[in-house]
Amino acid sequence: MQTIVVTAAIIKHRDRVLIAQRKENVHQALKWEFPGGKLEAGESPEQCLVREIREELGLTINVQKIFEVVSHIYGERHIILLCYLCRLIGGSAQTRDCHDFRWVEINELYFYDFAEADLPVVSNLQKRK
Repeated sequence: MQTIVVTAAIIKHRDRVLIAQRKENVHQALKWEFPGGKLEAGESPEQCLVREIREELGLTINVQKIFEVVSHIYGERHIILLCYLCRLIGGSAQTRDCHDFRWVEINELYFYDFAEADLPVVSNLQKRK
């Protein structure tokens, strides 16, 4: 079984959180998630998040602290999802490497079809709001 370390950003801005919809031609197509991506060799999770958010959405963020770690199995893939609280520094969100994005209130998260690995994060955010 392949283990993949993935980072995710919980970017809060003006009482809303940013979610992104996966592209049509990828694993978990069109599912919603907290944006981020795969950790590359030689980079820290924080560096990965800054890079991925810039590449996917055109935003600049400051990674603050770990929020939750999720272990999830998708078939032959074991995903370790490192979720960080982040602060928006600048930029205007764009769909550079995602299908769509939304700024939503935390109590609206359950209206979206999230990837399974992100569901514990949604639940935890709801509890802590």
